Amino acid sequence: MSRFHAVIPAGGVGTRLWPLSRAAAPKFLHDLTGSGSTLIRATWDRLADLCEGRIVVVTGVSHEQAVRAQLPELTDADLVLESEPKDSAAAIGLAAAILYTRDPQTIMGSFAADHVIAPLRLFQEAVREAVATAATGRIVTIGIAPSFPSTGFGYIRQGENLGVEGAPHAHHVVEFVEKPDEATANAYVSSGEYSWNAGMFVAPVELMLRHLEANQPELHAGLMEIAEAWDTPRRDEVTARVWPTLPKIAIDYAVAEPAAAAGDVAVIPGAFTWDDVGDFAAMARLNHALDSDSVTVMGDSQRVYSDKSSGGIVVSDTNRVIALIGIDDVVVVDTHDALLVTTKEHAQSVKAAVAHWKDQGDTDVL
Repeated sequence: MSRFHAVIPAGGVGTRLWPLSRAAAPKFLHDLTGSGSTLIRATWDRLADLCEGRIVVVTGVSHEQAVRAQLPELTDADLVLESEPKDSAAAIGLAAAILYTRDPQTIMGSFAADHVIAPLRLFQEAVREAVATAATGRIVTIGIAPSFPSTGFGYIRQGENLGVEGAPHAHHVVEFVEKPDEATANAYVSSGEYSWNAGMFVAPVELMLRHLEANQPELHAGLMEIAEAWDTPRRDEVTARVWPTLPKIAIDYAVAEPAAAAGDVAVIPGAFTWDDVGDFAAMARLNHALDSDSVTVMGDSQRVYSDKSSGGIVVSDTNRVIALIGIDDVVVVDTHDALLVTTKEHAQSVKAAVAHWKDQGDTDVL
């Protein structure tokens, strides 16, 4: 564990949580669980004890002030700012390259800023097993035991137990598979051989970069050029010149899937609960209802009235009075400049509204 450094990629907009989540204030900057802690703060706190505060955060330039305010422990050297989004391979790869230039023996773990995980003990046990397995020369992913046959997640098919000391649950990864249809998802869950792919990766930085170089040599070369200048006065000049030229690709395609095909990937099945808070239906699941009609209210509950309504969620950051009468499973999100009304069944479709406003040129509400 003394070699372990954590990386927190904090990107994306969370379009399915519009208008609460915006480009200038994406979902990781919000408290979406009523815990009193934002998602990125909770992510930092889960990891801090495991790596004694050795944490790199990768986020957009426009989020710098908010991230610094929420994570005052974060140092300048460990804050990586993206001038423009380049997808997860560039974000995670640059963190790996920076850590490699500082210490080639580093084991890194990448954990998204916007996930909700409990209990802490089980998560940390899984990470410790992942680090022990990575130390044997493998890229390790932490899989999530599927609680239902989801068609919204990719899956990991596990093989034999690897017999790693200190990691009794480590298994070989046979393959990563894309989001399945309903029948295939049911078959995956019934087989007991598949986990949800939550995008958590733990690996020696040297091995991560070796696979990146083999599969994306242009991306690897650019990231190494930035990393070699990172702790020097040339950081800003080199980053500004190289970053915009980098290709966009997800870490799954650039590293994880090719490495699995080469037999270099292991999985630790996670026994903890996990949610990526992908839409307002997920927010309703994660927050307790605050009135007798089982309507979840986040914000000023004194100004929300519910009668013969159930199963819905109201999110408000205004002082407007909201009344729900005779309506079930409704989603109401009220902000100072936008109002969303839908149902939990259609919560995944909110991103279509964001696309519409973007196409219309109404970027002020995005």
